[in-house]
Amino acid sequence: MSAHAEDQGSSLDMVKLLVAIVLLMAGIAGFYYFENWQGQPVSVLLRVLGLLAVVVVAAVIALNSHSGKKLLGFLKDSRLEVRKMVWPTRAETIQTTLMVMVIVLILAIFLWGVDSLLGWGVKSLLEGGGA
Repeated sequence: MSAHAEDQGSSLDMVKLLVAIVLLMAGIAGFYYFENWQGQPVSVLLRVLGLLAVVVVAAVIALNSHSGKKLLGFLKDSRLEVRKMVWPTRAETIQTTLMVMVIVLILAIFLWGVDSLLGWGVKSLLEGGGA
């Protein structure tokens, strides 16, 4: 019996993830800190560009960890599987949509009828049997 244990990331991977999280928090804090810097309003465009730069740097750091590499592998595999899928044609999609709409309409009419019948029955019972 051979058990295959998943490779655990090193402590350096944990440091990378923590650095990425700290960078994200610092980027968000900086976005709000520089709203009015030295009494002058800072352009929202500049603050957003700065925040995006920090997010990109944090993502690069996080994706270089063991967990990040596993995530990238998963995303690549998912993309490959989506390419293998056989998508329905336009005609098949329209037919299926129409069938669902007709069934929903029939079911709605049926439920309306059952509700009306039950409502009439309860009303008849409460009024004393319809006398």
